[in-house]
Amino acid sequence: MMSDDLENLFKDLEGHFDSEEPNKNHERRFLTKLNEQNSIAQKTTKQRFNWKPLIGIAASVILIVALVIGNNQEANATGLASVSPEMAQTQDFFTSTIAVELKKLENAKNPETKLLIQDALNQMKRLELEYDSLISDLKQSGNDQRVIYAMISNFQNRIEILQNTLKQIEIVEQLKKQQQ
Repeated sequence: MMSDDLENLFKDLEGHFDSEEPNKNHERRFLTKLNEQNSIAQKTTKQRFNWKPLIGIAASVILIVALVIGNNQEANATGLASVSPEMAQTQDFFTSTIAVELKKLENAKNPETKLLIQDALNQMKRLELEYDSLISDLKQSGNDQRVIYAMISNFQNRIEILQNTLKQIEIVEQLKKQQQ
């Protein structure tokens, strides 16, 4: 059926085809122009640098570096953060709470409270050293629950020291006001 349609089409168009012949040397002129255009295209291609492959390579390298850094940070997690994501949140909570309490302590520093604050900081250093020891114990024990509880208790003790020191500072300041 399709071949019949094509035959009918050609019969209908029979006298309407371009039947003129091209000028002499048309083929040679056409090939000369084609070669000129081809040589111009080659010159511009050689002059233009293609950045697309380099951009793809650079993106791949950046992705690989980001993945390696991310994995190293997870592998280098210390303390409670190395146990589980929940423990990492717990550690973040305790460290942020300790940072807030230390900031309060720093703001309350004056000549009358200097010794109280210094004593509290010494106790904090001792607890930090104990915590470092607990980190090595945690690695050796394979996440033993007793070590994890000891680490949490260590954080709680640090917070308690800071809060007690702040209470003592308040008492000292009240006594100072009463004496005036």
